[in-house]
Amino acid sequence: MSVRPIRVRFAPSPTGPLHIGGLRTALFNYLFAKKNGGTFILRIEDTDQSRYVESAEQYISDSLKWCGIQPDEGVGATGNFGPYRQSERKEIYGEFVDRLIATGDAYYAFDTPQELDELRADFEAQKRTFTYDSNMRGKLKNSLTLSKEEVDRMIKEGRNYVIRFKFPEDDVIIMQDLVRGEVRVNSSTLDDKVLFKSDGMPTYHLANVVDDYLMKITHVIRGEEWLPSLPLHVSLYKAFGWTSEMPEFAHLPLILKPDGKGKLSKRDGDKGGFPVFPLQWKDPVSQEISSGYREAGYFPESCLNILAFLGWNPGTEQEFFSLEELVQSFEIEKVGKSGAKFDPDKAKWYNHHYMQVKDNESIANEFQLILKEKGIEADLKLVIKVVAKVKERVNFVSEIWDHADFFFQSPVEFDEKVVKKSWKESSSAILNSLIKLLESETVFESSELETSVKAAIEKNEWGMGAVMNAWRLALVGTSKGPHLFDIAEILGKEETINRMRKAIEVLS
Repeated sequence: MSVRPIRVRFAPSPTGPLHIGGLRTALFNYLFAKKNGGTFILRIEDTDQSRYVESAEQYISDSLKWCGIQPDEGVGATGNFGPYRQSERKEIYGEFVDRLIATGDAYYAFDTPQELDELRADFEAQKRTFTYDSNMRGKLKNSLTLSKEEVDRMIKEGRNYVIRFKFPEDDVIIMQDLVRGEVRVNSSTLDDKVLFKSDGMPTYHLANVVDDYLMKITHVIRGEEWLPSLPLHVSLYKAFGWTSEMPEFAHLPLILKPDGKGKLSKRDGDKGGFPVFPLQWKDPVSQEISSGYREAGYFPESCLNILAFLGWNPGTEQEFFSLEELVQSFEIEKVGKSGAKFDPDKAKWYNHHYMQVKDNESIANEFQLILKEKGIEADLKLVIKVVAKVKERVNFVSEIWDHADFFFQSPVEFDEKVVKKSWKESSSAILNSLIKLLESETVFESSELETSVKAAIEKNEWGMGAVMNAWRLALVGTSKGPHLFDIAEILGKEETINRMRKAIEVLS
């Protein structure tokens, strides 16, 4: 028996921004495909046109591209199994639903939405739940209770209908899941899901199964929220006679709120001050803007590591992975069943790590964009030096300004609290003496300055704290910043001395 080539798909619906849970699903599909020499496909499931958002499809593609998760086939790529948008495939599905009608695995249902709402209300009044299932379908308006002539007449008259799947009355459906093992469900507990509507559009369930079959999908890796749909999808494969070509299924655990109580939502991100979308999203209707990981300053490498560890464990001590290393290490069997808590602090920790290992020039180029927004034109060499000194203190490029603004603009005012603590009666005299020393320095470099200044402190018995605190205040305007001699070197002799003179003038 030949082994089928591995083919997986990421099949989002373009109804809004891609949640990081969806991005994790895409990542795990990608890793599985690449680990096994397979094909990663992007398919857009847009059968629900009422919820379609035009800009969402491009957003999905841009999010995958930002993370480096590029499809081998599908929307935005080539392929021999297209089209890859379900709305462009709608002529395909009628043939397959007709097969199910012919075999008795599906039936027409003419119940109006109003009639079903009334039934639900009646059941609710009796503290019961209405379900269109094997117990109820024999009492409702469908092709199982109506004559063939009535059914044909109603269709001919243009009456609205749906086509429902007909579950067996009492059958144990046995399913295998690569994450959860064997799953058993009795068909009597399942409702007869709608597969097709009279407007010619299939529902997600029919289109999903038919497309997976036609596109020769071997593994369906998706979120836990689709687990209740598994009995229907498995039953559809059996009804079509495709059991031998049915994909293997793996349902990924939920991404939970930071406190572990429920599924992570946009509201949690808004409340906690962290993104839940990969890129910034502007709602085309409300114009509301939701933050994204890219715009919040996260690197793609950080995002990949954050997502990979939400539900997957490599079983080693390694904490940081390149995309290539994730591919090599990924095994679907190492995905857990339990929900994975999202930790905003851990997310920042990942970004801090990649801030440290990234080369200073690439960070400097990003930081220059922030400087330009502030109206500051800075030489790249200077910015690279600044980045090298302060990046260990920050998690994001945007935070560099808070730690390094004084490199690009002289202090306008001096921190009152620091002045009270650091500026003494002797400070002006000491700094004036220090200016004379600095003016005589021919090599204005950190190590040389440190040797000269410390020798002067010792010789004049000024006291290390008295000199360094006042000098830092003069150069920075407060008590922050890296090694003081490094600050002086980067500022240069002229700027260093000018700032010292200004501080003496203002604070004396």
